[in-house]
Amino acid sequence: MWRWLPGKRRNMSKSVLYTSSPLLASKTPVWRSKFIVACIALAFAGLGVRAAYIQVYANAFFQRQGEVRFARTLELPANRGRILDRNGLILASSVPAFSLWAIPEDVKASPMQLAELAKLLEMPLAELNKKFSDEDKTFVWIKRQLEAPVARKIEALAIPGIYQRKEYKRKYPEGETIAHIVGFTNVEDKGQEGIELTFNKALSGKAGSRRVIKDRLGRVVEGVGEQVPPVEGKDIQLSVDSKVQFFAYQKLRDAVIARKAKAGSVVVLDSITGEVLALANYPSYIPDKRENLTGEQLRNRAVTDTFEPGSTMKPITVAMALEAGRIKPQTLVETGPGRFSIGGFTISDTHNYGTLTVEGVIQKSSNVGALKIAQKMTPHEMWDTYVALGYGQKPKIEFPGAVTGRVRPWKTWRPVEQATMAYGYGLSASLFQMAHSYTAFAHDGEIIPVTMLKTNKPAIGVQVFSPENARAIRHMLQMAAGPGGTAPLAQTVGYSVGGKSGTAHKQVGKGYATNKYRAWFTGMAPIESPRIVVGVMIDEPSDGKYFGGLAAAPVFSEVVQQTLRMMGVQPDMSVKPQIITQAVEESF
Repeated sequence: MWRWLPGKRRNMSKSVLYTSSPLLASKTPVWRSKFIVACIALAFAGLGVRAAYIQVYANAFFQRQGEVRFARTLELPANRGRILDRNGLILASSVPAFSLWAIPEDVKASPMQLAELAKLLEMPLAELNKKFSDEDKTFVWIKRQLEAPVARKIEALAIPGIYQRKEYKRKYPEGETIAHIVGFTNVEDKGQEGIELTFNKALSGKAGSRRVIKDRLGRVVEGVGEQVPPVEGKDIQLSVDSKVQFFAYQKLRDAVIARKAKAGSVVVLDSITGEVLALANYPSYIPDKRENLTGEQLRNRAVTDTFEPGSTMKPITVAMALEAGRIKPQTLVETGPGRFSIGGFTISDTHNYGTLTVEGVIQKSSNVGALKIAQKMTPHEMWDTYVALGYGQKPKIEFPGAVTGRVRPWKTWRPVEQATMAYGYGLSASLFQMAHSYTAFAHDGEIIPVTMLKTNKPAIGVQVFSPENARAIRHMLQMAAGPGGTAPLAQTVGYSVGGKSGTAHKQVGKGYATNKYRAWFTGMAPIESPRIVVGVMIDEPSDGKYFGGLAAAPVFSEVVQQTLRMMGVQPDMSVKPQIITQAVEESF
């Protein structure tokens, strides 16, 4: 019978277990197990300290790192303000547009989808593939500012990895006719030229912001924090009348083409308020389609290009002498035999006019008569008047790129230079400066400030000439634009006009080209109480009609007549058909 033997059972069991496991049979030192436990405890303690450090002491740093990867501040773009003409017609406004972007490594598209996408984008397929070729990129713009219909068609393709972003695109309804005034913006909606640049801060407004959490695909998961709403841009209302601008541009364009000229410009000023009613240049460009834009098209010649103004300076020379008391309108001036030598140079008229009154000097545009009148004054007196009229100074107008022109210090003038300045050589000015200076004649002797912004208040000017002398000059300008003058083609139906033509050889290097000219005409209407001042310049007419009275005066006539009608100015002359065949050749 089996009997329980406790002692033996325990010994036998211990013997079996230890003998079957050599590892257990070996004796393990007590310190080793304690060391292992201590290491584990230290590791847990280190993890606890690290967790406390991350959660408490270095919390800000790790939050920033997390935000960099997932949190984003989305800009809420402000709608750019509109640019309006004086009657509230929109010249520039913003419309929604869509920009296409992609994560190249995520783009999964079939060859047919890529071909269709390239077609919608009007982009070569090779160029599109190049954008997707670098798989290390996590972001690439495909095309900015797409039209909404195109964006919807692209969205319908459902290509993975391609996304759209809503933006704003600038539109210019009046196109090329007003491009040099409004200018344009870039793809970031920042002004680059014209009024868009000058008033960029006011037009732009202030963008808002929104904090969000995004996933790796750029999708918004949730919003965090408060949203700051955008401040919309302000509207800018210009002094420009879009109807006058359109007509001026159209007539200028036709004249440049007809005269086979290089370019041309027109400036129309309100002679009471100083407002710019029109400022046109040809060639021009379409502001929102600038793919093939050239410098010739972009240049705002009316304010950025300076020329020697030629005979258009003669009324200013006469006005100086009248104001100084050296002459009167009926003072006789001997211009025969049509030539005058000074300082080794011979200055000539196109004809021998013999003895002329001061009025006749302006009517016939005599160089000899103008220089003899200038000799009655000192260089300092002439220089002071030029400066008072704005020559040699940057025009104070809300417009970028306006140039100063050139009038050298009077102390350096030689006698021959004083003589040539009397008829518009040896100094330079822009068409805008020339038209502005004529406001002194139109505004009874006051040179008035000009503005591109709408105003209903009469301008307060600076008196340069007396009202009597200003009226005397207006009468002479009427004679110059009438029968027997240099520019009868400036006459218009229903309104009396006055102005002065100019023809100047173009400067080439250190000399003058014999077959390249600039034709000018600057004048005003109605002559007794002028409402507008108009300046016209035709650059390099090459059809044989290069005199200012033939190339520029007809543009002046058409612009004056249409502008005054649009302004509601009553005709001051009986409406009679006028047949004018030819202008008198002017000296230059």
